[in-house]
Amino acid sequence: MEHNNSNTPEFKEKVVNLGKVTKVVKGGRNFRWSALVVVGNENGQVGVGLGKAAEVTEAIRKGVEDAKKNIITVPMLAQQFPTRS
Repeated sequence: MEHNNSNTPEFKEKVVNLGKVTKVVKGGRNFRWSALVVVGNENGQVGVGLGKAAEVTEAIRKGVEDAKKNIITVPMLAQQFPTRS
């Protein structure tokens, strides 16, 4: 499915929240899942996305796709730690 091109950065994926949504209908209960996912390349680019589906894996996949569409660049600062004498 996915092709690894040299110009597309590799992102790490992290599921922040996974929630089960229940809707009570006449025939019983409908269960769906929502997944809040954050992706980033650990070099200043991050994105967050929300995916909703009937299956957990599908909700996570949709969240990752949404997060990759909403990438922002965060400035990274090099922090200097004081040295002990």
